[in-house]
Amino acid sequence: MQPAEYVVTGRALLGKELTEEDVCITITGGIIRSIEPCSGTPDRWIVPAFFNAHTHLGDTVAMDLPARGSLAELIKPPGGLKHRILAATPDAELVRGMRSSIMTMIATGTAGFADFREGGAAGVAALREAAAGLDCRPVILGREGGEQVSDGAGISSVHDVANAEEVVREARAAGGLVAFHAGEKNPDDIDEALAFEPDLLVHCTHATDAHLRQIADMDIPIVVCPRSNWLLGVTASPAHPPIARILELGGRFFLGTDNVMFVQPNMLQEMAFAATVYRAPPVEILRAAIAGAALTGRSGFLEEGQEASILMIDPKRHNLSFTRDIRATIVKRLDSSSIEQNVLNIR
Repeated sequence: MQPAEYVVTGRALLGKELTEEDVCITITGGIIRSIEPCSGTPDRWIVPAFFNAHTHLGDTVAMDLPARGSLAELIKPPGGLKHRILAATPDAELVRGMRSSIMTMIATGTAGFADFREGGAAGVAALREAAAGLDCRPVILGREGGEQVSDGAGISSVHDVANAEEVVREARAAGGLVAFHAGEKNPDDIDEALAFEPDLLVHCTHATDAHLRQIADMDIPIVVCPRSNWLLGVTASPAHPPIARILELGGRFFLGTDNVMFVQPNMLQEMAFAATVYRAPPVEILRAAIAGAALTGRSGFLEEGQEASILMIDPKRHNLSFTRDIRATIVKRLDSSSIEQNVLNIR
């Protein structure tokens, strides 16, 4: 339990621009009440916590399973390898696996995540059980009948779901979000996904410029999952996913880690990979690792009036204090050993 009023001081990254400033931040009842300039503050960095905008946490029970095959053979519903494993795993083991992955996310600075949850209503209930009492806020996007008892619909490629129109209609009627996998291995399903005017697109690894312009015009965020794309063999080029073009065309992107079966749900690793392979400006990568919090109805950034979820980083623990660019150093070099304290989802 955090105290009713909480004050932190240090060099903070403020607002959506992630501007550096030495400040005192007063948090009252979980809300940032004031951000005031401070001089002589401790040598501490105050950073917005991360939001993992695309996960499949159920896959934890199949982590690093030696597996070969096409994308369809591995993860396509309903008969892909992962779906067979999930169906054969006892509920208690699924819950234990998902909870362990949530704890891994917390330890690496993540305050929330958006999960495509298999298994219908029972699968949604299992993830809620796994997340109970932990300071990591889930957005659960159900499947196979779980759409109406969750935060919305997490739809595989429109080509994989025969009743996609019905699923979207029912999710909307329940007030939920609609998210689609699209453009992961080729662009052929993007137009059909866009016809549903979704709230979120995942992957768009092979989206064309025409698609990206339309997505930007519709103000739909794209969740990119670079490490997963490379490991699953749907890209071997920094042009895919087209992060540079998304930015050039005025679009929005979030970062996600995708299947725990293949990739650890660690946003620090995801940021470092994206910076190395895609060479996007570090501030854009860092912003993408935070901005997915919009799916919960909050900004995720350090702004007065916003809910507070922050990381306090001690740059003296290792060599981070020698940085000439805090944002670049967080993106490329930060690991959990330098996180002094997580102050997540204060209530």
